[in-house]
Amino acid sequence: MITAKSIKYSYDPINTFKFPDFSLDSTEGLLILGDSGVGKTTFLNILGGLLLPQSGLITLNGTNYTDLSNKDLDKFRGKNIGIIFQSSYFINNLNLKDNLLFSLFLSKNQQDENVVIELLNQVGLRDKIYSKPNDLSQGEKQRASIALALVKKPNLILADEPTSSLDDNNCDLVVSLLKEQSQINKCKLIIITHDARLKKHFKNSIKL
Repeated sequence: MITAKSIKYSYDPINTFKFPDFSLDSTEGLLILGDSGVGKTTFLNILGGLLLPQSGLITLNGTNYTDLSNKDLDKFRGKNIGIIFQSSYFINNLNLKDNLLFSLFLSKNQQDENVVIELLNQVGLRDKIYSKPNDLSQGEKQRASIALALVKKPNLILADEPTSSLDDNNCDLVVSLLKEQSQINKCKLIIITHDARLKKHFKNSIKL
């Protein structure tokens, strides 16, 4: 379970954000919708442990990671949280397989080539294992980003505007893939976006 309670963050006296409370159990999915300027990316960074709130708490499976030291937080995030950012973060001179293996190395997880190949197969990129990121289409890059977030088998997947640059068909494919993979990997899924097309895919949603 992930729970967020009384989360506040302020960049300055004008740009102050108070975020809604929520609780997400098992492999439910949660859609967080908001227009530009309401703090969507700030909230995602807080939920992902990349930014500490000025007040409030976040617990994931019983651990309040807002109270962890920087070293312990890095370790916790590496083991438990996968993030899909708006822009793809790949090493362009490595193929997809080696990008995923390197991610496992950085997060101090076991580097299992068979796990990487199976995951790329699940997201429909089996024939792109040895392709470089710049050789992929936009839709393929988005699926590769999903694989990159899932490869360490996290307890929580956070996705920041994963469909904003996709047409309707690829939008539906990516959301269905995210939901399917969260079920397969038994992890919680939170998507933060302005894309109202996603509402039809989620029973649980909140508005910023």
